[in-house]
Amino acid sequence: MKKSDILRKLSSRKFWALLAALATSVLTAAGAGDNTVLHVTGVIGAVGACAAYMLAEGIADGASKTGGDKAEE
Repeated sequence: MKKSDILRKLSSRKFWALLAALATSVLTAAGAGDNTVLHVTGVIGAVGACAAYMLAEGIADGASKTGGDKAEE
């Protein structure tokens, strides 16, 4: 797996939604309270949004410096 593939997956909203759903399911099965599940899901969503934004900006900045448009690849 190439570095670009990993970065693309980390910037995917579907990936972060999957992690939030997985955490919700595991915490619920483990008997965590509603507040705990809500907080963990919120943190995962926030981290996912930040990661997606930073990676997208990095790709756009890299493409503008090289003169190409790699953001569309």
